[in-house]
Amino acid sequence: MERLDKIISTAKNISRADARSLIKRGRVFVNSRAVTDIGFKADEKSDSFLCDGEELFYNKYIYIMMNKPKGVISASNGKGEKTVVDLVPQEFRRKNLFPAGRLDKDTTGFVLITDDGDFAHKILSPKSHVPKTYIATLDKPFDDEVVESFEKGVELKDDLCMPAKLCTLDGDATKGVVTIRQGMYHQIKRMFSKFGLQVLELERIKIGGLGLDRSLAAGECKILSEKEIKIIENKL
Repeated sequence: MERLDKIISTAKNISRADARSLIKRGRVFVNSRAVTDIGFKADEKSDSFLCDGEELFYNKYIYIMMNKPKGVISASNGKGEKTVVDLVPQEFRRKNLFPAGRLDKDTTGFVLITDDGDFAHKILSPKSHVPKTYIATLDKPFDDEVVESFEKGVELKDDLCMPAKLCTLDGDATKGVVTIRQGMYHQIKRMFSKFGLQVLELERIKIGGLGLDRSLAAGECKILSEKEIKIIENKL
């Protein structure tokens, strides 16, 4: 059970004070019955909610897929620089939104934005090893030696990378499809640099089992369904 003012606040993306005002004025209906008690509790999963004749849907947390453009910081506060949270449209806005994992400022692609800290911890935890897949555009083609080294685990100056998968994109060896299960600082760039290869462009195209929706233009986003969230967790 959840307080009605919280349900309305979340469903309509308004403040708790504004939600209480709507309730007091008899504009909120629970199971077709007007409720004016701001302390009323409802079952957010089974009860139905109307406000001014509009059906409302309550989700405790929100999960957003964004196609991150270049030049944007993967953070909730960029200290003067534009962040991925700044790009979230008003209808998706909630308090405490943050990106679950970071992409470099010049890296593009799939960023997951949420207000669910437990979920973010689950997919980012080293124990979970949720895979992330990228397309790396290189200054020179890579060869089988690089592929085999990625599979064994590239040894960097300060750490040993977990085994990673590398293959060409449509047979073009200057474009590598890389799947890693870690999130070390500039990891993919440093892995290729070990073999004298420079990453010119980097795009994340997949988190877990869920691929980036290619209909999203740079900077656009969409709400993920429960099914898509499970795919990220590799539960389907």
